[in-house]
Amino acid sequence: HVQLVESGGGSVQAGGSLSVSCTVSRRTYSTFCMGWFRQAPGKEREGIAVIDSRGGTAYADSATGRFTISQDNAKNTLYLQMNSLKPEDTAMYYCAAIPWSPPDQVVGGMGADFGKWGQGTQVTVS
Repeated sequence: HVQLVESGGGSVQAGGSLSVSCTVSRRTYSTFCMGWFRQAPGKEREGIAVIDSRGGTAYADSATGRFTISQDNAKNTLYLQMNSLKPEDTAMYYCAAIPWSPPDQVVGGMGADFGKWGQGTQVTVS
């Protein structure tokens, strides 16, 4: 049973940077993609960035060029570095382990209903 715990959210001014982390209780191996999703009040959940076990990545258009997803397999930890933050990036950020599909499909939502999710960490940009 995989458990995910996010940390590192907080408040930052527009233009600033923030990094969030997700510790996974055990390695998910090649059968999963790891991803960051977010949900703002009154909006649907959206995929932000996804990485698979081979390091393949995919990003939402809103994140491309500003956010970077990475993972440290030795530490079972997933990261999201967010730069040039905008007020519209304000949301609850969730990490998830999603059954493997190509990352560009997972970031679009494929498999999300079958994933394992963390409790989320709030990011507020003002």
